[in-house]
Amino acid sequence: MQKTLKNPPLWASILPIAVLLISLVALIIIEGAHAVSEYSQIVLLGTSFLAFLLAMATGAFSLRGLKVGFARSARQILPAVPMLVFIAMVATTWMAAGVVPTMIKYGLGLLDPTLFLVTTCAICAVISVMTGSSWTTIATIGVAFMGIGTVMGFHPGWVAGAIISGAYFGDKVSPLSDTTVVASSTCGVDLFTHIRYLMITAIPAMSVALIIYLIAGIYTDTVSVKEAMQFAGELEDYFRLSPFILFIPAVTLVLIAFRVPTLITLFSASALGFAGMFVFQSHEGFSVIDGLMALWKGFAPSTGDSSLDSLVTTGGISGMMSTITLVLSAIVFGCAMIGTGMLSVIANAFTRRLRRRGSIVSTTVGSGLFINACTADQYLSLIITGNMYRTLYQKFRLEPRLLSRTIEDSVSVTSVLIPWNSCGITQSTVLGVSTLVYFPFCIFNILSPCMSILMAWTGYKIRSVTLKRAAASA
Repeated sequence: MQKTLKNPPLWASILPIAVLLISLVALIIIEGAHAVSEYSQIVLLGTSFLAFLLAMATGAFSLRGLKVGFARSARQILPAVPMLVFIAMVATTWMAAGVVPTMIKYGLGLLDPTLFLVTTCAICAVISVMTGSSWTTIATIGVAFMGIGTVMGFHPGWVAGAIISGAYFGDKVSPLSDTTVVASSTCGVDLFTHIRYLMITAIPAMSVALIIYLIAGIYTDTVSVKEAMQFAGELEDYFRLSPFILFIPAVTLVLIAFRVPTLITLFSASALGFAGMFVFQSHEGFSVIDGLMALWKGFAPSTGDSSLDSLVTTGGISGMMSTITLVLSAIVFGCAMIGTGMLSVIANAFTRRLRRRGSIVSTTVGSGLFINACTADQYLSLIITGNMYRTLYQKFRLEPRLLSRTIEDSVSVTSVLIPWNSCGITQSTVLGVSTLVYFPFCIFNILSPCMSILMAWTGYKIRSVTLKRAAASA
């Protein structure tokens, strides 16, 4: 006779999350923020093992459950691995080919330091709306802005925050965005209805972000134009900079405009960059074999200027390996929380006593953040949170578009703020700035869930639906 499985108790379900958070906080206090990226794999695997042990001890462990949990977790997170490899290749080839140095040179000449942060945020937003991909925006133009801002003398956190805020705003309101499509479809809402309703929270959050970036630009002590141009001259001493090099990002933007799949776009961008290393540059003693080795090991020139070396050095695919192992560790953690039923137990505890609109939306936001931390993946979190609250919203006659907007505000834009989430892992690696360093400067990402809660409690543009419509949306 087959043994009947029990759900784990709430205390056992919460304990792995508590241990995870306490461990990460202890790491930060003892070793500093950089230790999160170095030891997160160990912490995630350790808490996964703890979840398995607790499930066994409480009679909630089954191989079938683990298979289901692993399949759901891996299906959403694994596609990030080849994307990370191609992003590393783009970063290396575009640097060695002179693409990023050329962008830095012209950016230093065209961008006003006072308006740099607000301009960076706005441009990243526009490009992300056009592409529907925050990852592609950050991996291309974002890297160039990171270099320009560093040369101008801005704190890396401010620059990364402006890039991420703009990129994630554009991704959130773009009809080409996969996360926007997932959020709307999970809740049974028309895509453009979802986007229009998103604007009610997205525009105020973005407006506040732009104002703060403008004020920060005004009050930041940046380097003089003379110093910036001197740095541009040092770039020209090592790289052969030419407007013709911009052919490479121009072709990439064309591919993006024609909605070519992201992996193909990134592969094409890296292939063009690889060719550009030999067409546009003449690095002494640099052969095709050296170019291939650079793809793996990274590009690390010796210009004679340590600050310039740190700016133009890339880690290559090998430098991305720690990020990839962190992604794989996140899959194991997601498998443990889903496959043992612990995530379901926590979800039920969240929704059991909810009655009022404000508390329902506030708890939805909290659940989205919590599940984002548990699953380490925004897609899985959108689907789980949407399905978890859909019946509750129907029961209290709350519009489905309110649910789709709330999970977008609490999941899609906050995933980049979680150090072990696939988005946080990727963007911190691509920009070279720790998640905890750029966290307080991602104004739009921080304000979005707050705006969702504020609108819910004020009742602005929120109306009840008829019982018939509510039942149809369930």
